[in-house]
Amino acid sequence: MTGPGAWQKSSYSGEGDGNNCLEVKAGSRGVHLRESDTPATVLTAAPAALAHLLEALRRSALS
Repeated sequence: MTGPGAWQKSSYSGEGDGNNCLEVKAGSRGVHLRESDTPATVLTAAPAALAHLLEALRRSALS
């Protein structure tokens, strides 16, 4: 992760303004997530909860 205050763009996003993507950054209260086309809406998740969600999504995609 990058330092506090710096949003990291998904590696699957292309260049330019037309490529909406998920952005993430570490915070003191958890992991912050936002979509690039609505940056004012930020979700915060505990790292363990986010890890469980991602694992469930991976298992679902492999099924």
